[in-house]
Amino acid sequence: MVVDGLTDETVDRLFHALADATRRDILRRCVRSGLSVSRLAEAYPMSFAAVQKHVTVLERAGLITKRRRGRERLVHTDPGAVDRARQALDELETAWRARVDRMSGLLADDPGPGPGPGPDPGAGPEAGSGDKETTEGQDR
Repeated sequence: MVVDGLTDETVDRLFHALADATRRDILRRCVRSGLSVSRLAEAYPMSFAAVQKHVTVLERAGLITKRRRGRERLVHTDPGAVDRARQALDELETAWRARVDRMSGLLADDPGPGPGPGPDPGAGPEAGSGDKETTEGQDR
């Protein structure tokens, strides 16, 4: 699947990055203003190195950018990348809805099974015998 020039590999990296709750939280924190990795690390019960790895995954997926401000590099969420994830999901939804619509059309055109050949001969003597003891007194 190619979405607006995104290859399968790019889409895979994008959704892999979004699959982790910490990475999604980093994206939320960096939407309004850029934060340094050390500032981000203060918010999580993990090492600086672990947070840096999360930031690297987000950067490789194109979900964040880093901008230099003095000695710091600030992490900013790229709204365009989040938009591309939404577009990829929209395209998948469109494809699946089209498939469901085609299946619904096929099922509507199919008259279904017609009258069968009768009871299965291997089903035993009761099958289709019209045994009066089992049908007498029952409302039909």
